[in-house]
Amino acid sequence: MATNSTAVEIGLNAAIVTVEANDPKILVVTRDAAGKSVADGLPLGSFDPLLHRTFETGLRASVEDQTALHLGYVEQLYTFGDRGRHKQPDDVDLHIVSVGYLALTRNDGEQTGAIERGGSQWRNWYGYLPWEDWREGRPAILDETILPALRAWADRPRESSAGRLPNRRSRLRLAFGDDDFPWDEERVLERYELLYEAGLIEEAVADGRLKATGLAVPLGRQMRLDHRRILATAMARLRGKLKYRPVIFELMPSEFTLTALQSTVEAISGRHLHKQNFRRLVEGAKLVESTGATSTATGGRPAALYRFRRDVLEERPAPGIKVGGR
Repeated sequence: MATNSTAVEIGLNAAIVTVEANDPKILVVTRDAAGKSVADGLPLGSFDPLLHRTFETGLRASVEDQTALHLGYVEQLYTFGDRGRHKQPDDVDLHIVSVGYLALTRNDGEQTGAIERGGSQWRNWYGYLPWEDWREGRPAILDETILPALRAWADRPRESSAGRLPNRRSRLRLAFGDDDFPWDEERVLERYELLYEAGLIEEAVADGRLKATGLAVPLGRQMRLDHRRILATAMARLRGKLKYRPVIFELMPSEFTLTALQSTVEAISGRHLHKQNFRRLVEGAKLVESTGATSTATGGRPAALYRFRRDVLEERPAPGIKVGGR
């Protein structure tokens, strides 16, 4: 074994998602252990094989310690281990490999105070990736800033000794739906990585790829290290998964109106859905059943309350809400 090998530490990152007031929220750590403000980042802990039997138990323990939040649904996303992804002045000889997780939780407000005292906050995930929110139509930032800059980058001459590289224009069409290609809401990570490669987001500056993005206004809120990439991975996974698994109900209370369910699906998918089509889709798929009760919480006419019909998990292999996409 080589004596000059680099030490490796296993980190555990959590992209923790909830929906509050019809907006998707991600839990971010905004203060360090000493109470000092730091750039937004996802909860991050270390795996200790002497304390944690599995990565997931280590993740749950670190999240609870950092944020006072008890996690519900958790699934492993991806392992992030690229060299240089975790640059910090005090770990020159240490390489951090992070195992990323997607976690879903219901935000009933009871834990908010403890979360904020622990140095964390819920933030709208579209604040970090604003081009992904199409609920009010096509985002202006695409045509005003992103696409002109990406087209200029794609047409820029480049040299490479690695042979023929993938065509930038083709990648742009696929990722951003340019040249009349359809927009695919699941290509979140591809869009983020294209912006990073083009040097249009602040993380590319922080990583030393260039001195400045050249843009007058940053494209979304920056996160520390590669946490915005992990967030993009989590968003893509969740958008894809809600089409074939009933994960959306992990974000819903035990009883809900169909309007609330639609708003939650729209929040995650970033798309506006036709009300009657959505109701036919949900009821036709037999994902929900009426409780026989009504709610007057909206202040209007009473709305029927529903609950998730768990028998659907035993009836077919892919009981999701197929709202579009590829």
